[in-house]
This record gives sequence, C-alpha cells and structure tokens, in this order.
Amino acid sequence: MADFDIARFLNIRSASGPSFSPDGRFVSFLSNITGVTQLWQVPVNGGWPTQLSFTRDSVRGAHYSPFKHELIYSMDEGGNERTQLYLLRGVAGGTDHALGDGWTSTDLTRRPNSIHTFGGWSHDGSTIALSGTRDNPSRFDVYVQKIDEPEPKLLQRGPGGYYDPVGWSPDDKSLLVVQLESNFNQNLFLLDVATGTARCLTPHQNDSQYHSPCWSADGKSIYCASTAGDKDLAGLAQIDVGTGEISYLETPEHEVGGVLASPKGRWLAWLINVDGKSVLKLRDLKSGKTIEAPDLPLGVVSQLEFSRDDHKLAFAFDGPRHNLDVWIWDLINDATDTDQTSESKPRQLTRSSRAGIPFNQFVEPELIHYKTFDGKMIPAWFYRPALKGDRPPPVIVNPHGGPESQTRPNFNALYQYFVQHGYGVLAPNVRGSTGYGTAYMNLDNTTKRMDSVSDLAHAAYWLRDQGQGDRKRLVVYGGSYGGFMVLAAVSHYPDLWAAGIDVVGICNFVTFLEKTGAYRRANREAEYGSLREHRGFLEKISPINHVDKIKCPMMVIHGANDPRVPIGEAEQIVAALQERSIPVEYLRYEDEGHGLVKLKNRLDAYAKMVEFLNTHLK
Repeated sequence: MADFDIARFLNIRSASGPSFSPDGRFVSFLSNITGVTQLWQVPVNGGWPTQLSFTRDSVRGAHYSPFKHELIYSMDEGGNERTQLYLLRGVAGGTDHALGDGWTSTDLTRRPNSIHTFGGWSHDGSTIALSGTRDNPSRFDVYVQKIDEPEPKLLQRGPGGYYDPVGWSPDDKSLLVVQLESNFNQNLFLLDVATGTARCLTPHQNDSQYHSPCWSADGKSIYCASTAGDKDLAGLAQIDVGTGEISYLETPEHEVGGVLASPKGRWLAWLINVDGKSVLKLRDLKSGKTIEAPDLPLGVVSQLEFSRDDHKLAFAFDGPRHNLDVWIWDLINDATDTDQTSESKPRQLTRSSRAGIPFNQFVEPELIHYKTFDGKMIPAWFYRPALKGDRPPPVIVNPHGGPESQTRPNFNALYQYFVQHGYGVLAPNVRGSTGYGTAYMNLDNTTKRMDSVSDLAHAAYWLRDQGQGDRKRLVVYGGSYGGFMVLAAVSHYPDLWAAGIDVVGICNFVTFLEKTGAYRRANREAEYGSLREHRGFLEKISPINHVDKIKCPMMVIHGANDPRVPIGEAEQIVAALQERSIPVEYLRYEDEGHGLVKLKNRLDAYAKMVEFLNTHLK
C-alpha cells in the first residue's frame, strides 16, 4: 500500500450543490478544485466543466433562474457568515453558455454587515425572495427583490431568530416561510406576496418538526418531513394548504430526511436515514408506484434537485470510499418522454480528483454499538486500521458538532489519512444526536448536558475493554460543539486521554451565549439553557472552570472571524492552559470563521495536527 502524506489527502476535491439550467443543458455546482470553493457548470450528460466565478472567498450556494441563463450565488468575507447575494448573468444575445465567457456579477444586497439567505426564484425569473438581518442583527426579515432593481422590498418583519422563505407558490402569490424556534420545534407560514400578511400553516402545542418543506406542483399541498402528532421519528408528511390538515404518506422505521417534489408534478423524492446511511426513494405521483434508487454504495445523499421538465433528478453523494460529487438519475427518456426508472440507475456526473490515491486504499467503517452508563446503546462508526504487531492501535475519538447533528458514513479525508497511518477512528453518536428520533435528540437538553459527555467517556471505555484501542494512546478531537465535548472530556475524565484537539469549540457557556450571533442566541438557549434561568448550571459545566483537572497536551484551532463561537472562547482556554503550564499548541487563522475552509489553512493546520499526534502518541 502506497504511503501518502496529509497534503495529498487534503487535496482530494469535492463537488456539490447541483442546480439545473433552465434549458436543462447544464448543471451548475460548487467545487473546491482551486482550493477555494467556486461556482462551475458542466453539460448534463458529462464533459469538461467550466468555471463561472472567480472570487477570493468561498461561494456558499448557487441557484439557476427558472427562466434565463443566470444564477444567484451567496458569499461572505473571510468566513464571517455575513452572506451577500450576487446575480451572475450569462452572455447577452443567447450565445453558447458552455464557455462561460462574458458572465457578469452584480451585488444585489450590498449590506456587508448583514446576513442574507436566498429564498427562491419566482417562476417567471423576475424576482427573488430572501431573508436578512438588515434592520436588526437578532432578526431575519423577509424581502422580495426584482433582480433589475437596486434594493429589496421588505415584506414582513420576522419574530426574531431564523425566519426564512424557502419557496414561491406555483402562482407566485405566496411564499412558504420557516420559523425555527429551536432545532426541535418549527413552524411553517404562508406569506402573501401582495400584502405581506402571514398565515400559520402548522399551529401546534407540543414541539414539532417540519423539515425540508416544499410546494406541490399544483400549489395545493406542502410536503415535508415532520414529527407533528407527537411522533418520535419524522415521517413523510403532506399538509393541505387550504385547511392545514396534515397526513402521512410514509412513516418508516427510520427517520425521513430531505423531501422534494418535482416542478411539473410527476415525482416526489425523499431520503430515509437508516443508521446514517441514505436510502433514496421516489414516488411516481401519476401511477402511485414507489421505487428505491438502485446500486448506491454505502454513503449519504443530499441536495436533491429536479430538472425543470421532471426528466432528471440530481443530488450530491459521498461515502467512505467516494469523495463528494454530483450524481444524476435519468427518470424520463428525453426522446420518447416515457418513464425509464425501471432500467436506469444513478450515474456520476462530476468526478472530483482523489489526488492520485487509489480507490482500494479507502476503507469503510463498521457500525458498532456500545453500552453507556445508564444501559443505553450508543451507535458509533469505527474505522479500524491495519494492526501492526500485537499492540492495540492509538484511536482518535471524534464527537460531532451540533449538538443536533449526526456522524454519518460520509467521505472524510482526515479519517482515511489517520486509518492508513495506523490510527483507529471512533465517531460516536452520543445522546442528543439527530437521526434516531426526537426522544434521543432531547436526552442532552439543558441540565442533562453532561450525560452526553459520559457517553463519550464510555466510548473510550469500550475501546479499552474490548482491546480495540491502546488505553495509553486515546485522543479526543472535535469541532464546534464537538470542541466543547473535547474540553469537557479532558477535564472531567482526565485519566482517559493522551491528548485533546479542540477546533472552534466552546469553553465557557456564559461568554459564548453572550457573544454568539444575536440571531442565534434564542435558538441556542433552547438547547443549552438560558443565562437568566440556568446561569449557575452553565458556569458549573463550562470547561474553563475545570482547567486545573486537565492533564494531557492540547491543541486549539480557531478562526478569528467566527460569528458562532467567537474567537474569545479559544483565547480563554489557551490562556488558562498556559497559566497552569499544560502543554498547548494554538493555531489562530485571521481569514477563517467557524472552521477551516481555505486549502492553504487546512494544509497548515492539519499538517501540524498530524505532527502533534505523532509527537504525543507514536
């Protein structure tokens, strides 16, 4: 087996975010081919891709107009998440857009201190919906903007926090708007475009989720993944727009994720999360037949997108042995206009570079379950290295961020590097993770926070007791909320860990809640607890108040522009570790936000991470 350094693994590329051109000839996508994510397009049947954007910072999303050869894309500056919306317009006169020549970019929002999110094109392509913090940093308001006019028009002020349009009705008279009260409670509203008046489509008493909502082609229904009716697992739901009545089309034994109806009404697609693996299902609304996408390997499907004529379904796919790329499923024969799903299967449209690393060197993880302190079984993905001798390997335990998130069998270049260099990787989905039902997701809320840290410790106990990891060479590494988990683990279970790596993590819940983005505060307090009611508890569990218990060497990585977990969290924990003479290596990146995006920074940080681990474990 060839030995590749960390730089080779970090140069593995990706493609995602597919969007069909209005004529169906091209698919736009986002790719980090250049080291900074840019907008590209490729012919729908494959071919050489064309770069469309040439910006200093990463493009975050892009959406083709349904009518003209132009796109809206979003971009922030240096990772500060203050996204602006830009119009990228193709060559005038109907020339061949495959070349990408003469495209022009216009800043539509022009408020660099505000955050904007794209809410969809009107069906005639003249107007977009968006939300923004233009008037108040704690609130997203809903706007509409004609793309040839300089300013958006305020349609309705949001109630606070997240209040985002997600699509126009087929007649362009209404906008579907999601209000995110918390990650476990949402509402859907219909917003009249002419008057700005709103009607709540989903009034409810107990917490209910309404994920991935979309319009039916006739405008009579909203499809979504929902837990309404006190369901534990999200099912495939249909909401009557006139009455608000909700019914379920499918309530599988696993959670329903992404949902999308096709523009002309032929298809309904949805995803099922089976212990992290995606199952893509498709219903022919004409015949009622439901089928499952054939021959997809272990991995995760996301970002569903139908072509305007309902003939094709695009999506992003990645798995442990497949880096992220855009795939196409040809549903209807273009020549005969007939259903061809019985003989077709998804095909890979983009082929992002694997940096010359052979496919057979990538490994798939094993799904394991281990018992935690109260008898619950915790699911985890375990990447096993090839054993050298009789000694168990060093293992990196990697809790995910969120906390409402889930480690799934995605492609992870770092995991693959570590496994090929003798490290095991164990990625647990401790209580509080999504994908296993509402009850499991809520097991770590507010004052139950440290139960999830106990689950993390029991991952280390399992490795030790099963002989799967060297008890003297266990590392805990995580980012964002996972960074808090790292700091909590090394301070509350100091004898378990040989080293810890905290990336953009929370060390002090009080300062975090005081300084995180104003629009996020209420949402985060619903999960962690409020400073008004739980301040004493939040102080008690904050790792900054337990630094004296830490024994292992630490690495701390943070972006200076982070609006979610401000840089002060890193500065606090580093200063406290240094004051107590605990070995700490601190990496601060001035042009990054919540995580590392730019290739040059990733090459620097992860090379130093490898050196740090090799120094302290090997």
